[in-house]
Amino acid sequence: MTNDAIPRPAVIPRPTAQAEPYVEALGAETAMAFLLAFGGAELYLGASPRENTAYVQAIGPDGAAALFAVAHRLQKRVPLCDDWLSAMLHWQGQSISGIARRFRTTDVSVRKKLRRMAERDRGR
Repeated sequence: MTNDAIPRPAVIPRPTAQAEPYVEALGAETAMAFLLAFGGAELYLGASPRENTAYVQAIGPDGAAALFAVAHRLQKRVPLCDDWLSAMLHWQGQSISGIARRFRTTDVSVRKKLRRMAERDRGR
């Protein structure tokens, strides 16, 4: 099976429920970078975090303030959001094998995630 078997979506993939508050607060591109960097980690969001805090360095003070504003909707541990991140990377033009390497999984697993996201997004 080739990468052409799963067409790239014409519009940005809709975030999953776990990714949605991050996308609303940071925008899709920044949320994607944040989730790739911090997914799976326990994260404390403070009202006035230090500038040398890793997540503040990654998303900036405005991004940190935006995340703090939606902190009541966030889990204690940053979700992995692999399905949405895979769909976003595919939408950005990355190959299925490249996505698989990034997540240390198989191309078969990535294709399943992409199909699942495509089916879900068809019902927008």
